[in-house]
Amino acid sequence: MAALVKNLPKLPIERALKVISGRWKPVILYHAFSGPRRLSELQRMVPGITQKVLIQQLREMEEHGLIRREVFAEVPARVEYSATELGLRLEPILYALCQWGQHHAEAHGQSDALLDCIVRPRAAEAAAA
Repeated sequence: MAALVKNLPKLPIERALKVISGRWKPVILYHAFSGPRRLSELQRMVPGITQKVLIQQLREMEEHGLIRREVFAEVPARVEYSATELGLRLEPILYALCQWGQHHAEAHGQSDALLDCIVRPRAAEAAAA
């Protein structure tokens, strides 16, 4: 998977979008911001994703340095995924995208069926800065 990082675009905005692109990566990261999650937790939090795709997306984000995979030496083995410092730097950006999504729905008269964006203390501090 090292080719993932080597073949990224040179233009920073294009690189950023390539790293977080896909149907599930922003959603997985959004849930990882609140702390370590087991694979089964993430799968419950992201309805509609298959285990195969979830693992693939997690591996790609791990390769890009956004997600940390920690294996605990227990029987049975326990694995947790969490956002790295680099991944956490995306939190205010994804929160802003969530807010924009809410505004877009409001502009189209579809806001009644939306969930609220979750504001975490870290995102709120970064947005205020």
